[in-house]
Amino acid sequence: MSVAVAEQRLLPAVRAAGEDAVVLADGFSCRTQLRELARRDGEHLAELLARRLPEG
Repeated sequence: MSVAVAEQRLLPAVRAAGEDAVVLADGFSCRTQLRELARRDGEHLAELLARRLPEG
């Protein structure tokens, strides 16, 4: 069921986004689907923001 749902919108959008695109996925199940079905790592919003913080 989850594969069918992911194929409706999530996976086509990730495939169309390209390899350099950051894919935000805050939920564990969303990141798991991305990793297993699209071979991509989803990034939590907090991780993205932390990477963008100035150092110091």
